[in-house]
Amino acid sequence: MRKLTIALAFMAMMPWCLTGCQNKGGKANGEDSMLVDAGDTVADSTVYGVCGEGTAMHTVELISDAGDTVTYVIDEDSEGRQDVQGGLLVGDRLAIIDGGDRDGDRVARKVINLTTLQGKWTSLDKNFEIMEGGLVKSNVSAEAHPWTSWKILNGQLLLNRDTFDIDQLSADSLYLENREGIFVYKRSR
Repeated sequence: MRKLTIALAFMAMMPWCLTGCQNKGGKANGEDSMLVDAGDTVADSTVYGVCGEGTAMHTVELISDAGDTVTYVIDEDSEGRQDVQGGLLVGDRLAIIDGGDRDGDRVARKVINLTTLQGKWTSLDKNFEIMEGGLVKSNVSAEAHPWTSWKILNGQLLLNRDTFDIDQLSADSLYLENREGIFVYKRSR
């Protein structure tokens, strides 16, 4: 009888034990995992396409992935600087962050040249390649948490769970910034 009572008490406590253990493991840093989850649910205002022949100093012609040809006026700050990362070259893939309409013209708040972004990048502790299709290949075998995927979301670069602002992108350098600091990479051949 005593064994039956212990068994029944154990079975009665089992649901509380199981519900108390749910959703406890798997994520090392709750803040980073929230960024990924939020990134999947946040609406992306980025428009993707190819740089068209009508591109000039202050305008960019985009042949969107939907097949539409759209001309954007590139937004300037109070000092006349434009947020164009990676340059504008006809035929390159671009990501444009739409800044709405101004005086009847569509405005590009930020332009990122995805063709320039792709390639091999190195720093003191990282050696990786941003590839087409959202893949990242790490060239450091001892790296604890290598980046494996990338995407642009509302003008920011997401590398796995890490979110960065692209401060500068050129043919030979990449400056990424997040709350931990600025990370500088150079192009590797």
